[in-house]
Amino acid sequence: MPRPVHQARRASLLAVLSAIAALTIGTLTASPAQAANYQYWGYYQLANGAWTFAQKGPAETNPADASVEGWRWAITEESGTPPRNPRVTPTFEQVCGTAAAESGKKRVGVVIDYGRPVDGDGGATPPGLVTECAVVPTAATGAEVLAAVATVRNGDGGLICGIDNYPASGCGGQVATLTPEQQAADTPATLAAPSATPGAGTSTATETAGPLIAPAPTSTTTSSGVPVVVWVGLVILLLGVAALVWSAMRRRHQNV
Repeated sequence: MPRPVHQARRASLLAVLSAIAALTIGTLTASPAQAANYQYWGYYQLANGAWTFAQKGPAETNPADASVEGWRWAITEESGTPPRNPRVTPTFEQVCGTAAAESGKKRVGVVIDYGRPVDGDGGATPPGLVTECAVVPTAATGAEVLAAVATVRNGDGGLICGIDNYPASGCGGQVATLTPEQQAADTPATLAAPSATPGAGTSTATETAGPLIAPAPTSTTTSSGVPVVVWVGLVILLLGVAALVWSAMRRRHQNV
């Protein structure tokens, strides 16, 4: 039959561990981390009638002939929801139907969506959504395709800061809070006609941009917004405390 002193010690150990666990869980769940919001030019590819966020930056991508690329200015949560894709999904024929195939060159449709007024700087009205057809050398990158049909303003590391002078200054960045209008679903957009002269000025391609903002990484947080590594560290800490308390109890028991 266990001695009363042993039962008391075990009860004390359980009480200590319970208090630590309660304090830890209370601290982690009291103020869940807020998702970050970013304002930037997103880079997309059209596949099977749907937009997908580019897995590589435009300077690292080599679009194929008869493909369609998209750019969208928006404010997006780090989680990527709601998605802010280009608001039209034209076919290649709709954008580059009049561009004939040429040896040593490729035709790439480009959709440029300047976003909603609520996603801008509160000043200039964003231009209307446009489509362009770039006729560029076969080896041209996504950055060179964009530079063939638009004026590009770059930031540090080649980040795309502005397309056709929108926005006129700055280079995106983090947005502290979103207004209800910014959180609302996308507004409809009208597809404008492509340029009359596809690929004008594209006889040579030059490097004009580097990797864009990387796609959202695989989640490393729990549902409370706390990084998984923090939980793992706390579990290890609890186990360590339990081992120390248990070792101390054993030494006391041996000395009794």
